[in-house]
Amino acid sequence: MSALPNLLGLVVAVAVAVAAVEIVRRVLQSRLIGPRWGLAEPLVRRCTWPGFATAVVVAANLAYEPTVDRRVPIPPPWVELVDRALALLTIGCVTWLVIQAAYAITDVVLDRLMAVEGDGDRRARRIRTQITLVRRVAAAVVIVVALGAMLFTFPSVRALGAGLLASAGIVGVVAGIAAQSTLGNLLAGLQLAFSDAIRLDDVVVVRGEWGRIEELTLTYVVLRLWDERRLVLPVSYFTQNPFENWTRHGSRVIGHVYIRVEWSVPVDELRTELYHFLREHPLWDQKDWILQVTDLLPNGLVELRALMSAADSASAWDLKCDAREHLLAYIRREHPEAVPRFRIVDGGRWEGEERSGGGDRA
Repeated sequence: MSALPNLLGLVVAVAVAVAAVEIVRRVLQSRLIGPRWGLAEPLVRRCTWPGFATAVVVAANLAYEPTVDRRVPIPPPWVELVDRALALLTIGCVTWLVIQAAYAITDVVLDRLMAVEGDGDRRARRIRTQITLVRRVAAAVVIVVALGAMLFTFPSVRALGAGLLASAGIVGVVAGIAAQSTLGNLLAGLQLAFSDAIRLDDVVVVRGEWGRIEELTLTYVVLRLWDERRLVLPVSYFTQNPFENWTRHGSRVIGHVYIRVEWSVPVDELRTELYHFLREHPLWDQKDWILQVTDLLPNGLVELRALMSAADSASAWDLKCDAREHLLAYIRREHPEAVPRFRIVDGGRWEGEERSGGGDRA
């Protein structure tokens, strides 16, 4: 038996496998299949290279036949080495393909959930969070099973199988103690995903920092702050510490603006001006608003609080800033006598001398 026919058959088998994968890829990208089947584009995007690799390895594994001298009772070491290498590559490539195919299928669902707006957005974000975590858990399980299958291709590992099973309880206890923090984060991640405590794109306040949940994994949470910084926290933090979730039951937010002015300010006129401003502002959701006197301060000022609602936290922030600027400009223009003034105590008496015409913090 010569080596040339075996090599030729191996090359032909690999070429046929590659051609088959390429044909499938082109069919999925064709105008007849691609636009009509939503799964076609994710499969091509995620499974092209895993598909080629799996096809090559499987074809080589099936077509490979070592050409050795049959008169030698013990085959050379390279024969067993090549067989084992092909087996390991086959397991690895098949695992890669399975994980990418699962991700492609879930990508279709996630893309549809991303397009959901309005009242269904909260439920869509919850399902997105759960799908993201579940598929990561599934990928981790598949990888662990694949690694176990790779190990059992070695005869020495198979011989130790019974002993390993007998000591599995002790090993499990030791591993559990060593990986207590990791396992705690893993369980905390699943708890957060299925308890609906936080979801992707939720607006939260953590340690005084305002931001959105950008990424939620089994071990950590990435919070994108308002100034584009990223705050990375372990998942267990959200199960052991209090935090604010502004969008747990909806994305609508009520913002507030505090204005501190003199007693001479006409509150009714200021309330009317605020309503006229909000009615013309595109960020106001046309629902809630109010202007109230909330406190009489010891320094002789009146505290006014203006409430206004917006569709989400980002809109509420911009609306608050615009409303604050408008009210300050209106008071200075129409009622300059109401602008706060700082007074000096001289001999226990308040003097009427003005030190500044500026306003207090709003």
